[in-house]
Amino acid sequence: MTTKTLYLIACAAPPARRLDVPVRAAQQAGWDVCVILTPSAYRWASEDAEGEIEALESLTGHPVRWQYKLPSQDDVLPPPDALLVAPLTSNTLAKWATAISDTLALGLITEGIGMGLPIVALPHFNNAQAAHPAVAEHVQFLRSAGVTVLLGEGGFVPHEPRHGDLDAYPWQSALDALPS
Repeated sequence: MTTKTLYLIACAAPPARRLDVPVRAAQQAGWDVCVILTPSAYRWASEDAEGEIEALESLTGHPVRWQYKLPSQDDVLPPPDALLVAPLTSNTLAKWATAISDTLALGLITEGIGMGLPIVALPHFNNAQAAHPAVAEHVQFLRSAGVTVLLGEGGFVPHEPRHGDLDAYPWQSALDALPS
């Protein structure tokens, strides 16, 4: 069996503090997992949690990427067969839907649409953020572009501000939505 490569792209939302959960589950499902973080998620992992970056690198066998490489540098990760964007913040959702690629994470997911890669996105934001009219438009736009956005029943259901439940974040729903 050929191992497929999954890029787990995480934004700075509370579930990003538990990336070992989806990494282990995806590995059990046969994926070679590479972790890419937004700059804010990288800052959380490197400044707030001692050894978190190193633990993810040890778990995946790959460096954790968070910024663009120089054109003269070699790619250190294998090319992806699928992308999982989780947790997806409303900030990254808005930038992604408008093709902004000012970070490595955004560049990969924006390019992923054009490359026809399978992409699953699992948001994490509160219901006040979700109520902004642009959020529904951005979600619909990405869905029309072929992205599986797991927002609502069967995916992530936004919570009251400051009342999120990390144990209820539906990692498995996102993994189940990936191609087998």
